[in-house]
Amino acid sequence: MRICVIFNPAARGNKARRFRKFLNELSQQCALKATNAPGDARRFAHAAVATGYDVIAAAGGDGTVNEVLNGIGDEPDGFAKTRLGVLPLGTVNVFARELKIPLKLENAWQVLKRARETKIDLGRADFLDAGKPQSRYFMQLGGAGLDARAIELVSWKLKKTAGPFAYVVAGFQALAEKQPQITVNGGGEKITGELALFGNGKFYGGSFHIFPEAHLSNGRLDVCVFPRVNMPALMQLAPGFLLRQKLSEHRVRRLRAEKFEMVSDIPAAFELDGEWIGNLPATFSVERQKLRVVVP
Repeated sequence: MRICVIFNPAARGNKARRFRKFLNELSQQCALKATNAPGDARRFAHAAVATGYDVIAAAGGDGTVNEVLNGIGDEPDGFAKTRLGVLPLGTVNVFARELKIPLKLENAWQVLKRARETKIDLGRADFLDAGKPQSRYFMQLGGAGLDARAIELVSWKLKKTAGPFAYVVAGFQALAEKQPQITVNGGGEKITGELALFGNGKFYGGSFHIFPEAHLSNGRLDVCVFPRVNMPALMQLAPGFLLRQKLSEHRVRRLRAEKFEMVSDIPAAFELDGEWIGNLPATFSVERQKLRVVVP
């Protein structure tokens, strides 16, 4: 079995440092591709599919996994040809948590070597960029409104020096702006609010059960819409959310659909797997059990 591991050699944090110490051992068991710039992981994954690797693994956080995922999708029939693997080195690692992949590097590597696979649904976003149709795959989650705007505003310099705190700063900046009215239309329903999150799996932001009824292979995406996003509304949500790791249902609205559209009254950013992608309008859909992924 041929494994290709794609990683960022400049990644920060204890997990990344442990991974670099593990490189000599890995180099004897797989191919290693080190990225130097954004987009490299996608290019390397595309090339690895064409070269015939059985497993292409992303060593990093959810953003790295997403980039590798899209590289596999760039190759015709790429998802049928190879399996996606994960070595979770990020801060949150939502997708790894969803799949119950061990967060300890050595244990996650053993999972990869066993190469036990399952098939899960594959999310897809279709949108316009500079007037040109674009599409992007995602494996776990997305959002439009405050969370995506915060990701868009994050200072690269502050992120490198302050880590996750940079997102807190960007969140307050986004909160001070006028919030868009986002309309979600799908599954025979239409709901409107200032923040819309959607999930292929249950988790968002770590182990928080934002989508408690979601499942990676049920052929549907779960949408959670917050009618208002301001400081009083967030303060009302926060205590129960942090204590129970789930939302108060009377403060949100939900729908479930195989396909839905999001539009907004003013420009509204959207993100996929924690990475800023663009602005609404966009259509989100799911391709049932299309992604082969390595699991424990």
